[in-house]
Amino acid sequence: MTPLRIGNFSGFYGDRFDALREMLTGGELDVLTGDYLAELTMLILARDRLKDPGAGYARTFLRQLEDCLGLVRERGVRIVTNAGGLNPAGLAARIGELTDRLGVPLRIAHVEGDDLTAAHPGTLAAHAYLGGFGIAECLRAGADIVVTGRVTDAALVTGPAAARFGWGPRDFDKLAGAVVAGHVLECGTQATGGNYAFFQEGDVRRPGFPLAEIHADGSSVITKHPGTGGFVDVGTVTAQLLYETGGARYAGPDVTARLDSVRLSQEGPDRVRIEGVRGEAPPPTLKVGLNRLGGFRNEVVFVLTGLDIEAKAALVREQLTGHLAMSPPQEVRWELVRTDRPDAGTEETAGALLRLVVRDPDQRVVGRALSGAAVELALASYPGFHVSAPPGKGDPYGIFEDAYVPQEEVAHTAVLPDGRPVRVPPPPDTRPLAEAPAGELPAPPPPGATRRAPLGLVAGARSGDKGGNANVGVWARTDEAWRWLAHELTAERFRELIPESRDLPVTRHVLPHLRALNFVVVGILGAGVASRHRFDPQAKALGEWLRSRHLDIPEALL
Repeated sequence: MTPLRIGNFSGFYGDRFDALREMLTGGELDVLTGDYLAELTMLILARDRLKDPGAGYARTFLRQLEDCLGLVRERGVRIVTNAGGLNPAGLAARIGELTDRLGVPLRIAHVEGDDLTAAHPGTLAAHAYLGGFGIAECLRAGADIVVTGRVTDAALVTGPAAARFGWGPRDFDKLAGAVVAGHVLECGTQATGGNYAFFQEGDVRRPGFPLAEIHADGSSVITKHPGTGGFVDVGTVTAQLLYETGGARYAGPDVTARLDSVRLSQEGPDRVRIEGVRGEAPPPTLKVGLNRLGGFRNEVVFVLTGLDIEAKAALVREQLTGHLAMSPPQEVRWELVRTDRPDAGTEETAGALLRLVVRDPDQRVVGRALSGAAVELALASYPGFHVSAPPGKGDPYGIFEDAYVPQEEVAHTAVLPDGRPVRVPPPPDTRPLAEAPAGELPAPPPPGATRRAPLGLVAGARSGDKGGNANVGVWARTDEAWRWLAHELTAERFRELIPESRDLPVTRHVLPHLRALNFVVVGILGAGVASRHRFDPQAKALGEWLRSRHLDIPEALL
């Protein structure tokens, strides 16, 4: 049987607008997927829905589709996207209106049942992460475009694969292979050199979007259209496999994929084969993402220039202490960022930043009163006083939390092109999630001379967020480097290199086939990205910070 060619044209809400057209015209495809949803996106869409009950979906997708609707029909490419967000039925209806207006007959279906907001009072949005079998039902019924709400990112790939090859809910290895391919595709150009640790090894000025050739046995080849930018190699695929994952068991609603079974090989230029993936029965519960309003946040950034940076910071902190004591915010964070240089050649490089961040349930506590107090210091504080931007009135921020519900309690429903709803049953077999056995370590390297150098000279990294936790995947590029990395970069050494993690739970997972370690740091992001707890709220650059830290590295590796 010929492979199923599935491409991606969106990795987030706001991704490259022209990508849908580029993928439709760049080469042969059977299915195109678009991922628009993230934890923060669900909160943004929820706030949109508060203003307009008919909103709640990714409006960008409608504009992209209007530009390419004729191409979709001409090429016979099916579109599967979670752009429905909080309102998949609403987006499906708008697409139907668009096809009627443009005179391009296409069959539209959607997947619903993920919305559990009514069962979680006090949330702006509560949505279960559904699997791919609702998508498969829609495609088997002849849908040309399938719109979903909150499904797992990989479900956009497992659904079409299950429909094409006739997989059932007990085809665990095949489903797991599609989950791994879907995880590689979901973030678009991150699989083709975007955000890649070794980006200088190819031309990544405008990476092409990735595609997967999925076979009936669940194996796949990751590639891209000919002539597009970027590159696909074992490193770019490894980096994306480690992104926003945890242990060796990668749980989803349809299957738990064993990441410790994944084997990668370079099949040719811009072609990486994924094979050997094993799957297990999924957990009996579905993850539910809860988004709620956490309160209000305000920030003032004081610019400190030239000499006596520490003393200037101490002065302004002392001056504001009295005001903060009169009506104390629930949370007060000061952070001095030393970006200054001695004998600097420009004023910018002579400056440091002192950030004051306050949070409170009451907007008045963090609003104009605080901003006014900061501004009143303009002529009465340290020499050279100024702020990076005028203080505001305080903005609302969100909190993301996880909950879990039994799979059978969620009404996963496929609404077919003829409008008929079909209930998608829960999986017949489930297995409670448990930690996988520890991966086998290689033999340690022989003793020898070492040199103090950055970790990034011998290892790549990619990091990301899951709620308030961060993960940092680190991989070695050679067997020799893996022998050193596996024994050197322990959880304790990670805590030494990343001081923010010293008082937090840090778990190390070993993935020998990928020559990789995956670290999960619990609580480093507070209540999630929407709370903007730290300077890098999604931990996107945490891995690059780790790569910049110095260790004693064997000279044979340098």
